[in-house]
Amino acid sequence: MDKIIKGSKNSLESKSLDYHLQPYTNPELVSQSGPQIIHSGDGIKVTDIDGNTYIEGMSGLWCVSLGFKEPTLIEAAISQMESLPFYHSFTGKTSAPAIRLSEKLIEISPDNLQKVFFCNSGSEANDTAIKIVWYYQAAKGKPEKTKIISRKGSYHGVTLAAASLTALPYAQVGFGLPLDFALHTTSPHYFQKSYDQETELEFSTRLVSDLEILINSHGAENIGAFIAEPLMGAGGVILPPEKYFSLIQPVLKKHDILMIADEVICGFGRTGNMWGSETFNILPDILTCAKGLSSAYIPISAVLMSNDIAEEVERQAVRLGQFGHGYTYSGHPVAAAVALKTIEIMEERGVLDHVKAMEKLFLERVSDLDRYSCVGDVRAIGLIGAAEFIKPGTDREKLDPNYKFATTVVKAIQENGVILRALPIDGIAFCPPLVITESEINEMFDRIQSVLFKMDKIAKTLS
Repeated sequence: MDKIIKGSKNSLESKSLDYHLQPYTNPELVSQSGPQIIHSGDGIKVTDIDGNTYIEGMSGLWCVSLGFKEPTLIEAAISQMESLPFYHSFTGKTSAPAIRLSEKLIEISPDNLQKVFFCNSGSEANDTAIKIVWYYQAAKGKPEKTKIISRKGSYHGVTLAAASLTALPYAQVGFGLPLDFALHTTSPHYFQKSYDQETELEFSTRLVSDLEILINSHGAENIGAFIAEPLMGAGGVILPPEKYFSLIQPVLKKHDILMIADEVICGFGRTGNMWGSETFNILPDILTCAKGLSSAYIPISAVLMSNDIAEEVERQAVRLGQFGHGYTYSGHPVAAAVALKTIEIMEERGVLDHVKAMEKLFLERVSDLDRYSCVGDVRAIGLIGAAEFIKPGTDREKLDPNYKFATTVVKAIQENGVILRALPIDGIAFCPPLVITESEINEMFDRIQSVLFKMDKIAKTLS
C-alpha cells in the first residue's frame, strides 16, 4: 500500500489534487475534503487507504456485478495477457476471444439480434449505435432520418452524441450541448409526472400520445431511432409504467423508427433476467451493453444489431469500400477474454437464479424505507432500487433543492459504512453486486435505515 501523510506535499491526496482532473467532481469541494482513495476490494466491500471498509452499495458505478477480487476473472486476464495482450479488429484481422465473445453474446441475446460491434464504454456504445442508425438509414435511401429521440431525465453517456441524448443538465451545461439531432419526449417517471388519480396505464397511454405528437411535429421521415433504458438508471431508477414499451413499440414500427435498448446498466442480470429487455418485453433493433459485460474488471462494451441492420450495413460497407468506424481497442483480446469468463461464471454459478432468490428480501428492505416521512416513493426490481425524497407531510412535493438533501443523506450513510449514490430526482439508488447474500442485504439496509431515522427528523425541520 502507498503510504500517505495527510496534508504533505508528497501524499497521494496532494498528488491527486495537483494532477488528476476527476469526472463528475467539484474541484473546490474535493480540495477541501481531499479525495477518497480506494485501495482494495473483496466481495461486496471496498477499503480505502485509511483502512475504512465500506459496503459498495452501488457496485462501483452500477457495474461490478460479480463483486471485487473474483479470482477467475483475474486469472482470465493474466492468461490472455500471456498469450496475446493486444490485437485489433481492423482490416479483417481479429482474435479468438473477440470471435468467441461475439458468438456468445448473440447466443444469449434476443433472437432477432445477429451481429456485434465492440467498443470500450457505454458512452462509446451509444455513440456507435447512433452512427450505425445513420449509416443504416442512409444505406436505405433515407439519409434525412438523423434525429434520435430519448426521454427527458434519461442518461445515455457523456460523449458528444450520447451526452446530447442524456437529458440531464449536469452532462450538458458548459459543453454547448445538446446537438440538434437529439429530441426528448416525456419522462416515464410515474411518481412525479402522473396526474392526480391517473393510473399507470393511463399515464403510459398519455406518454405514447406525447411521443406521437413529437414525431409528427418533426416528421417521421426525419427520425431514425428511439433510445431507452429498459429501466432508467442514473436518471432516477425509474421503472416503466404499465404496458409502456408494449404501447411505444408499435408506434415506432409504424413510423419506421428503430428501437435502441440501452442495456448498459440493466444488462447481465441486474433486473433478474439476462437483459432488461426480457424483463420489460422489449424487442430492440439495436442493443448496447457495457458495465456488467466484464463485471467492470476491464473496459469493454458492445453494440448488438438485428440481422436486417447488419446486412444493410455490410452491403453499404461493400459499396463504400469499408465500414469506416472503429476503435483501437475494439474487441481487445484481454477485455473479450474477461467478458467471456464473466458470462461463463454467470451461467455456471446460476447468478440469475441467485438474483431472483435475493430479490424478495431486497424488495422488502427497499419497501420498508417508505416508513420515513421524507421518503415519497420506493421502487425496485431484481437487485436495483431507489428511494425518492419529498417534503414531509406532502404527497410528492420536493424539498428545496438548495438543501441538497439526497447528497447529505449519501454522505451520512457513507460515514456509516455504505457507499451509495445521490440521484438527480433527489433520491438515493441501491445497486449492490449481484453476488450479495441475504445477510449482506440486511447489513446494508440496517446501516442505511439507522441513518435515515436521523435524517427524517432533519427533513421535518426543513419543511
